[in-house]
Amino acid sequence: MGRLRETFGEDAELYDRVRPSYPIRVYDDVARMLGPVARPRVLEIGCGTGQATAPMVRRGWSVKAVELSPALGGIARDKLPELEVIVADFDTWPLPAERFDLVLSATAFHWLDPATRVGKAADALRPGGVLAVVSTHHVAGGSSEFWTDVQDCYERFTDDTDRRGLPAGDSVAGDEEEIAASGRFEPAQVRRYEWELTYSAAEYLDLLSSYSGHRALTEQARDGLYTCIRALIEASGGSVTKRYLTLLTAANRLHQPLALG
Repeated sequence: MGRLRETFGEDAELYDRVRPSYPIRVYDDVARMLGPVARPRVLEIGCGTGQATAPMVRRGWSVKAVELSPALGGIARDKLPELEVIVADFDTWPLPAERFDLVLSATAFHWLDPATRVGKAADALRPGGVLAVVSTHHVAGGSSEFWTDVQDCYERFTDDTDRRGLPAGDSVAGDEEEIAASGRFEPAQVRRYEWELTYSAAEYLDLLSSYSGHRALTEQARDGLYTCIRALIEASGGSVTKRYLTLLTAANRLHQPLALG
């Protein structure tokens, strides 16, 4: 997993260009959980090039970001001069003395050490502060026939033989059980936001090239896979629509930890 999470910075400009942002309702819901905080102090884990960061900065939130990749963090800093970027691995980064109103991680929390990530996030928060875990999932919908047919390409050119199909958006689990198991938070709230984007063949292949699993393929396997996918998209009218689920799992830190066990 360590090698895969380092692939995102190999082409930071591509990542910045093709990775989508997040629905504005995510920030509305997080703001409601924060309550009347004039200028929330935010610690973002894994800011990338700022896809989730920019909306927080535009709201006037004070954001400090920890990012593993110097290349990704550099683009985020260039785009958002107000942003403080610390290039570090959150798993081993020593927490500062200050405590935050919000710890947010967007499409990055799953790369952290599961044994420590929730506890360390709690340690970074003030009592009552909010942990917000945002994840992105490809779910059923959009160009349904294409998503079925494209599995043949993956079977031919990769080791991926999972033909279960895409999940329904309402069936994707959040992170509430992991957060509850820590004993550090109030019961988590889960919010789901489904939306779609349409890509040309070139745009969709660029998007795939920003994913760690595709970057890890051999050049021969990747070329064969992309040729197969391009042919399918062109046969489908030249574009493909992908349905996304953005999943927010958020919880307030308890003033006193629960006694577990």
